[in-house]
Amino acid sequence: MTHPTMDRNRKWMPGFGAVLLMLFSHMTSALEVPLDLPQPPTITLQSPKDYIFDPRENIVIHCEAKGKPNPSFSWTRNGTHFDVEKDSKVLMKPGSGTLVIDISGEKAEAYEGTYQCTAHNEHGTAVSNNIVIRQSRSPLWSKERNEAITVQMGVSLVLQCRPPAGLPPPVIFWMDNNFQRLLLDERVSQALNGDLYFSNVLPEDTRSDYICYARFPHTQTIQQKQPISVTVLDMETMNETVAALYNFTDFYSGDPVGERRPGFMLPLGPTSTKMVLRGETLELECIAEGLPTPEISWQKDGGELPSSRMSFHNFKKMLKISDVNEADAGDYRCAAKNNLGIAHHIIKVTVKAAPFWVSAPRNLILAPNETGILTCRVNGDPKPKIRWFVNGVPIENAPEDPSRKVEDDTVILNNVQSGSSAVYQCNASNEFGYLMANAFVNVLAEPPRVLTPPNQVYQVITNNPALLHCSSFGSPIPTITWFKDSQTSIKNGDPYVIHENGTLEIHVAQPLNSGKYTCIATNNLGIKENHVFLEVKEPTRILKQPEYKVVQRGMSAMFECKVKHDPSLIPTMTWLKDSGELPDDERFEVDADSLTIKDVTKEDEGTYTCIMNTTLDQDSASAMLTVVEKPDPPTDLELTDQTERSVQLSWIPGDEHNSPTQKFLIQYEDLLHQPGVWINLTEVGGTSTTAQLNLSPYVYYSFRVLALNRVGYSNPSQPSRQYRTNPAAPDENPSDVQGVGTEPGNLVISWTPLTGFQSNGPGLEYIVQWRQKDMDEDWSSKNVANVSQFVVSGTPTFVPYEIKVQALNDYGSGPEPEVVIGYSGEDLPLAAPDSVQVMVHNSTLAEVHWQPVSSPSLRGKLQGYKVYYRRERGLHETEEETDQQEQVLMFSGNRSEGRLPGLQPYSLYNLFIRVLNNKGEGPPSPSQTFETPEGVPGPPSFLNVINPSLDSLTLEWGPPMKSNGRLAGYTLKYQPVNNTNELGPVKVMTFLANETTITLGNLNSSMLYKFYLSAKTNKGSGPMITEEAFTIMDTTVPSRQVDIATQGWFIGLMCAIALLILVLLIVCFIKRNKGGKYPVKEKEDAHQDPEIQPMKEDDGTFGEYSDTEDHKPLKGSRTPSNGTVRRDESDDSLVDYGEGGDGQFNEDGSFIGQYSGKKEKDTHEGNESSEAPSPVNAMNSFV
Repeated sequence: MTHPTMDRNRKWMPGFGAVLLMLFSHMTSALEVPLDLPQPPTITLQSPKDYIFDPRENIVIHCEAKGKPNPSFSWTRNGTHFDVEKDSKVLMKPGSGTLVIDISGEKAEAYEGTYQCTAHNEHGTAVSNNIVIRQSRSPLWSKERNEAITVQMGVSLVLQCRPPAGLPPPVIFWMDNNFQRLLLDERVSQALNGDLYFSNVLPEDTRSDYICYARFPHTQTIQQKQPISVTVLDMETMNETVAALYNFTDFYSGDPVGERRPGFMLPLGPTSTKMVLRGETLELECIAEGLPTPEISWQKDGGELPSSRMSFHNFKKMLKISDVNEADAGDYRCAAKNNLGIAHHIIKVTVKAAPFWVSAPRNLILAPNETGILTCRVNGDPKPKIRWFVNGVPIENAPEDPSRKVEDDTVILNNVQSGSSAVYQCNASNEFGYLMANAFVNVLAEPPRVLTPPNQVYQVITNNPALLHCSSFGSPIPTITWFKDSQTSIKNGDPYVIHENGTLEIHVAQPLNSGKYTCIATNNLGIKENHVFLEVKEPTRILKQPEYKVVQRGMSAMFECKVKHDPSLIPTMTWLKDSGELPDDERFEVDADSLTIKDVTKEDEGTYTCIMNTTLDQDSASAMLTVVEKPDPPTDLELTDQTERSVQLSWIPGDEHNSPTQKFLIQYEDLLHQPGVWINLTEVGGTSTTAQLNLSPYVYYSFRVLALNRVGYSNPSQPSRQYRTNPAAPDENPSDVQGVGTEPGNLVISWTPLTGFQSNGPGLEYIVQWRQKDMDEDWSSKNVANVSQFVVSGTPTFVPYEIKVQALNDYGSGPEPEVVIGYSGEDLPLAAPDSVQVMVHNSTLAEVHWQPVSSPSLRGKLQGYKVYYRRERGLHETEEETDQQEQVLMFSGNRSEGRLPGLQPYSLYNLFIRVLNNKGEGPPSPSQTFETPEGVPGPPSFLNVINPSLDSLTLEWGPPMKSNGRLAGYTLKYQPVNNTNELGPVKVMTFLANETTITLGNLNSSMLYKFYLSAKTNKGSGPMITEEAFTIMDTTVPSRQVDIATQGWFIGLMCAIALLILVLLIVCFIKRNKGGKYPVKEKEDAHQDPEIQPMKEDDGTFGEYSDTEDHKPLKGSRTPSNGTVRRDESDDSLVDYGEGGDGQFNEDGSFIGQYSGKKEKDTHEGNESSEAPSPVNAMNSFV
């Protein structure tokens, strides 16, 4: 039976010069026999079948082989033994069959021939391919004289190259005397044979230096053909004298040539044939002539062109199909078409095949008495002939072996025995080439061995395939079994696949697949195991990808690239710009998860890619950076379509710099009136390049344009040429015309004058007109210049006038002006308001009424009325107060009443009223007095607690600052507050107005009392003031902490503990008297008190006692153990006790609300009891 094989893909890198000769022949990978075991030779390196050498360098023919024992090497040349030792120029490398032939000073031709290498040891003989050695050649161009070519314009032309035959063939190209390549296009083509084709010639094709060059790659030499001269003539303009200078042997076509149908120059005729070998590249070309130049197209009759392997070259005149197969045979049609017609050419393609492997023979390792098969399956066209060799000898000439049977492409070996090892060669050939392969048969009896290194760690990314190798060797072939974590047997099937070579594959690896894997190789001679480890890692993922950035030049751009990866893998962040490295510029700052580009320039534009690499995987993301800046200024300003009042301005936009132009701003400069000042004229859209501009007369215009994009405005364009408009009459009159009197008897007419731009011409003046309204008078008029106001004197006081102001220049007057109403100057009012009356609503609000002043007496525009009022005194006072401020209230507009808020109750007030216009106030009205009724009093001025004792307190207070009436007396309410902030019953006491002190007796000792005091008049009680005090003679407020020693529950608990201790002592005493031992430590460990910490192991002391619950304030506690009283436990405001400033009482006098004073927070916290140590497992892990 055959041994399973291991296929390996090898990637060869191309080199230069002689290294190109060191190509490996195609060999089939097979199971490797460890080199410490006996084995026949195996060719490992040989030169290519066709070896063209450079005569300036040594010839190196490679032949390397391995085997046990090491093989010896010999060579044949041209079929006969090549005695290497007899030729001093030939050296065979030690331990190798590689020949190095020194051809310096020798004729290199002497070593041309067909070489074959043989590697031999006691177990067999391997042979190499036949290696044909040939010398590279670069012959000179044969001497020739090229006649000058004269050709009529429009005809076709072929310039032949005919390079010398070289080995290998040369590369052809056409150049001129200056070594500039000739331009190839649809009309001018270079064929595969090197000839230069012109589909039709033009006068510019005339030149005397058409030179064909041949470059020979091996010798790196270039040969050149003699220059060819071509002259193209236009026959329609030639006269007969010029035509006679040219004889008919040098002249291409004597007939005038015009447009013509296409025809084919290459290949000739309607059809041609092409043969190509399988696997090579098919090159088909069609070059056509015609005028106009024809276009070439391709198709395959009865089939499709293979788009994945097809490409067009030479302006579609060449079709290339790579890696040809049998399906590519057929008829290929090229068509040449111009406007006069179409021509076709069919190329019949046949595909042949040199021998190619279907299944090459592979090495066999057989145990004694086993059976094996060697197969040599090849294909080709024509069908290859297969011949078998044994140790380099034709199998029919080899010693007979009864265990061997040959059937065409198969050799069957039955019941092999030790000592029957050999190397078999399979040679398959046809007229296009041959294939030859060595395959040894090695008869061994060998116990298993695992070739994969032990304890190898494989790391893969989650959801990727995992391959765990178990490369083994043995004869008979070992059987491979796998185990996971030394326990679970792994069978073929999801998610596992065990390959023939022993490799274990996990299709989609998951974290649960991590662990230890064991492979066991077994045959009848022994068993061998090997351990490997699999680690499945989290994939690397970019969580936040860089985003597309549009950044203004000079600003900073930052790309973020935040990544998640397996913590056990070391990540490497790489940034690329346009798939290359970042510029070596300090402006580029790379941080852990970002790239910052400072002071961005136009050159920084591009695609930025962050790549996060680990040893196992990578992830990448890209984003574009677009750099924008303000646009370049427009250019080439031009004025067209000029009229008296308009002109068209056009321009060429500047570079937008990646930000589309939003609009264009057109500005003008008035060189006549405001030189140097640019004024905005109009705007147009960003896609416009013209603007129709409306102009004014008598302006010397110069225009410029600015472009705006999202970055900002461009610099202004260069100014346009100057454009002057002719003068005309004004188009408008002055604006903001007003008539206002500044003093009695005048009227000031003012306006905003026209600018020089608005004047429309020289000699600007203003016609000022006025007349009194509704008087049916003629207009008074006055012409003025260079002013913006005119004063009319002798006017009546505050009467309306009609006013007009019209512009005038040397070319006429402006449009008819609008009439504006103005008023002459005002004077102080003559009269005061009449019938002043006051209505008092309550103790703080009154309402005043009056008769408005008539318009003639007002003598101006009414602004409003001012009410002046002042408190004279309180009604219970005998003398006026001198420090009262007079108060003023302004009532705007035509009013006849107003309200006076904020009055003091129980007071005498005086008031008068004045009318007000723009000139000032009129005379006062007669004074009026009024009185306000009583109100509730203000709070008592103070409330103090004095002389506290164990059961009494003395209160004293002061009368209100504002009694607001006749004081009737005081109301005192008080109530106790216990240690839980609960309020006791309210007691109420009343006092006369002249009483300001009271001593309260029969109070509880050490008790907090809250006091509320208010004053009252006949209108009712005013706001309260509060105070609180304790009934002990101390300066601080007592603490409300509970005295635990006085609590009943605590006394009961202590009694229970004492009783329990007594019982335990009695039991201990009885035990001792009976001779028993009491296991105190065991009992303590088994029944630990949760509030008592164990003894500390380091110093033998006990831990702190923990009583977190008992440290809270107990209900009813008042004084801490140290006897101090904390003052900050109470405040003088009901707000702190949940009542705010609006404390109220029920009708029966009880206080509403729950007393909620601040609770003291205990700052001591008990220590938590220690935890018992956790047990330790006896066994840490299993192997």
